[in-house]
Amino acid sequence: MGIAVNNGKNRYAKIERKTKESDIAVEIALDDPAVGLVCETGIPFFDHMLSQVGKHSGIGLVIKASGDIEVDAHHSVEDVGIALGQAFLQAMGNKAGVNRFASAAVPLDEALAEVVLDISGRGYLVYNVTFVTPLPLGTPGFEPQLAEEFLRAFALNAQLALHVNLRYGKNTHHILEAIFKALGRSLKEAIKVVGDDIPSTKGTL
Repeated sequence: MGIAVNNGKNRYAKIERKTKESDIAVEIALDDPAVGLVCETGIPFFDHMLSQVGKHSGIGLVIKASGDIEVDAHHSVEDVGIALGQAFLQAMGNKAGVNRFASAAVPLDEALAEVVLDISGRGYLVYNVTFVTPLPLGTPGFEPQLAEEFLRAFALNAQLALHVNLRYGKNTHHILEAIFKALGRSLKEAIKVVGDDIPSTKGTL
């Protein structure tokens, strides 16, 4: 179930997704950070990462989720990615005038991560990231491999091509935070409205 508004100046969507494994509500305002930044999933480290996306993209983002984290965090993480991707897609509307392409390389201490994306209308994830010590972070634990599951779910449902490359890094926290910050920075540039035409020779994205 979703609500979307897109008049070129107020790109907004709200999605609710309920399954037997999770209950998720996502509100996204691409042009109005005053909507706020709230990320509450019951997985504190994941909340921290989602907040990096909201902060560095400059969008309004409210995510509230509950799920069977006593079993595994996987369901909640992936389902948040699905709902966020669906909300992003609805808020983008027909994508007229957007930059479309963007990239960002972000350091965090010894780690450097690069995100390149294309709001292409075709979901795809390339993920070149290897962790030296892939131990769960936080309580309840966020397994580092879950970042890939979130990013894949987001990319497929937002219909964007997303390439994530770790250039180097050792600290797992630093690597993940650099990735999520780079995602936010890339989204900020890609969603900017710089004209009127749909940026594709096909006439649609």
